[in-house]
Amino acid sequence: MKVTISTARNLVLAAILAGSWPALAGSVPDGSVDLLKQKFTEGSYSKRGADGCMMCHKRDPQIAAIFDSVHGDPNGKNTPMAGLQCEACHGPQGKHKGKNEPMLTFGEDSPLTAEMQNSVCLGCHQKGADAQWHGSLHDLEEVSCVSCHQLHVAKDPILNPANQSEQCLSCHTRQQADIHKRSSHPIKWDQMNCTDCHNPHGGIGPAATEQPTVNDGCYQCHADKRGPMLWNHAPVMEDCTICHTPHGSVNDNLLTSRVPMLCKQCHGDNPHAGNVPGGNSSINTAGQGCLNCHSQIHGSNHPNGAKFQF
Repeated sequence: MKVTISTARNLVLAAILAGSWPALAGSVPDGSVDLLKQKFTEGSYSKRGADGCMMCHKRDPQIAAIFDSVHGDPNGKNTPMAGLQCEACHGPQGKHKGKNEPMLTFGEDSPLTAEMQNSVCLGCHQKGADAQWHGSLHDLEEVSCVSCHQLHVAKDPILNPANQSEQCLSCHTRQQADIHKRSSHPIKWDQMNCTDCHNPHGGIGPAATEQPTVNDGCYQCHADKRGPMLWNHAPVMEDCTICHTPHGSVNDNLLTSRVPMLCKQCHGDNPHAGNVPGGNSSINTAGQGCLNCHSQIHGSNHPNGAKFQF
């Protein structure tokens, strides 16, 4: 097998030698950090590639399953198995045979930090949806790629939209509770998933959303609220989350507070409010409160719709 040093390998080497390794001192015993640095610098990749690795690791079905995956396709364009094979991700073999030298490992039991583990993946995955990883929320929280992704499988389960929300909610427990409240987006019924709104690798909007603003994200489904209207309701134009909470609420229609209490946060001095002299207290409990009359609360195109009644 002809061994070539790919661009991906050079990117990984640059990341590893960029200064993060000293932070691992003490977490890896017996000077393994220096040894791993030396192995990468020397680039002593095995000429046998996966053939040498599988002499020992073929008994482990989880490891052998790499050949069922995209990464393990020797005929694929730019796949690890088409180049440096196992060593493309786990580093130069060197004198590893017989466990005399360490290799790069991944997961919770790895001595490497999430940043170091991710640098291997980012050697290839820096385009498209992955391009905004650096500086993203998951990057800053030191979440490793293998916390969500599986490589030694025929198909990474997280790539199936039906599995994505379960994976996200295993960490985001507050949102997990919210989706079971009285009103919520239909995530628990698999009619939506988290990536419909968020990019886990880094989004251009707040909270890693795909759209630059919260409203732009909401308008992807709720286009009828987009406007422009002849009469615009200011908080609607500013930010949908002023009145709605996106993951779930105990109130109708994902409202942050029950109507009319929600309306009174801005319109507390209105004669209808019931807490001013001559006010009508029945508005607090009758039907839909303010919405009994102001039914077009997101905006109106009626010539007489300044009060959002038509």
